[in-house]
Amino acid sequence: MDVTKQQKTVFFVGDELVAGFGDSRALGWTGRIMACTVNDPPILTVTLAHPGEDTAHLVARWQDEVTRRLNPDHDTRLVIGLGSHDLESGISLARCRLHLANILDTAEQRTHLKTFVVGPPPRRDVPDRAMRDLVKVYRDVTTRRNIPFVDTYTPLASHEQWNTDMAVSGGYAPRQAGYGLMAWIVLHSGWNDWLGVPERTSN
Repeated sequence: MDVTKQQKTVFFVGDELVAGFGDSRALGWTGRIMACTVNDPPILTVTLAHPGEDTAHLVARWQDEVTRRLNPDHDTRLVIGLGSHDLESGISLARCRLHLANILDTAEQRTHLKTFVVGPPPRRDVPDRAMRDLVKVYRDVTTRRNIPFVDTYTPLASHEQWNTDMAVSGGYAPRQAGYGLMAWIVLHSGWNDWLGVPERTSN
């Protein structure tokens, strides 16, 4: 098979943010980045979301769900959308670190998947310090493994449009504007280089 034309498959795993919950256009950030990604030849995207999921649940389920869908002839990638439900579950930062490390190491060593990690965005109901500490842990784990990590928290924490969208939402998940902002950050954080596709040019 010509590697340059090899079929690409991208798995998205994570909580309801990966599924785009609350977006009236039903795209979320994942659908928006794929809509802005060169899709020739077509890229197969598979979203495996579990609402309310923390890293303990994610580490327990992701491999089985992805492995059963793997095609050895495809160039397969794994995008991990990390939420912040660990803070509600009372999972320590040390455990958060261990869970993410286990996911990344398993993806590389057992399933040979290239991974891309998107961190959690800000929340109105969680103290800033707790979110910053969580993001710092995730960034550290990925940096040690030379794996791309997108920090959505820092650029959005004081972003007026994000905070307005979350005020309208009144909950954990944003609406259209918030998902659009998340998608923009991901697209401008090495997405195309990691996926191995050229940037889409406007007509």
